[in-house]
Amino acid sequence: MRIGIDVMGGDYAPQATVKGAVLARAELNSSVELVLIGDSTEIHSLLKEYKADVSKFTIIHASDVIGMGDNPTRAIVQKPESSISIGFKMLKDGEIDSFASAGNSGAMLVGAVLSVKTIPGIIRPCLSSIIPKENGGLGFFLDVGANADCKPEMLQQFAIIGSLMAEYVYHIPKPKVGLMNIGEEDEKGNTLVKESFPLIKNLKDINFIGNVEGRDLFNDKTDVIVCDGFTGNIILKLAESFYFLLRKHHFNNDYFERFNYENYGGTPVLGINKPVIIGHGISNAKTIKNMILFSKEVIDARLAEKIAEELTRESIMLTPVKNGE
Repeated sequence: MRIGIDVMGGDYAPQATVKGAVLARAELNSSVELVLIGDSTEIHSLLKEYKADVSKFTIIHASDVIGMGDNPTRAIVQKPESSISIGFKMLKDGEIDSFASAGNSGAMLVGAVLSVKTIPGIIRPCLSSIIPKENGGLGFFLDVGANADCKPEMLQQFAIIGSLMAEYVYHIPKPKVGLMNIGEEDEKGNTLVKESFPLIKNLKDINFIGNVEGRDLFNDKTDVIVCDGFTGNIILKLAESFYFLLRKHHFNNDYFERFNYENYGGTPVLGINKPVIIGHGISNAKTIKNMILFSKEVIDARLAEKIAEELTRESIMLTPVKNGE
């Protein structure tokens, strides 16, 4: 197994990314190869500084960097020698099994779609975010920002993708899938939600429990919440700001500490053919370590293959349900 890491991505790169890779190396067995992509001189220097064995890493030199402020599409095309562009070329060519970066998230999304492509049948890839449950478990919701405007068929696909991720990455048996709405009643909601409801309900292999509300986000009513990227991003940013507000006021609590992004590392781009993990831009070494460990979990889950299989099995998802049917 070969995990590619963009060493130059993130606000604290390359120091945090190299240190995170060193921490991850200590927790992974020798069958996992860590491929560090970035300025080779800096990487060697930092590995020496952290007293790491250079021979336990594969180092791929990249002479350029896609910055946080770069236009994603233009940067992918105009900076072929950047760490992100080289990482995606290696992923496409099968030289690495996954690629992770805490760098420009837009470039990561564009690179994923242009290089490894979407799974056949997927309309648009999406992103998810973890939900720490009050009972101690985990759930998650999607999309959280990749698609501000969605069609009902896209939310139907998010339900399939989310259910498979919950089952095979987070090991939740028969995950409960809910549709985010302003009320629990079937007829509630805007046009998008009303038209999405019967499409998701008609999926044969999805444990759909119907509409859920914002107050159900952290309880055990559902394991996966489906929404458009505009709604999901607002929920995500609200949860993040609430957590940082609690920390600012020195409120310490084991449950709320589970909202710390450092614990999770990153999120996969869902709906593409190979694992691509996007980390938080302010990732520190602990976060990078967890991003690398999570990359291994996603590779092991064979999520892309399972999504492709489920799309074939759920052939109804390509045939929108008409009103009254």
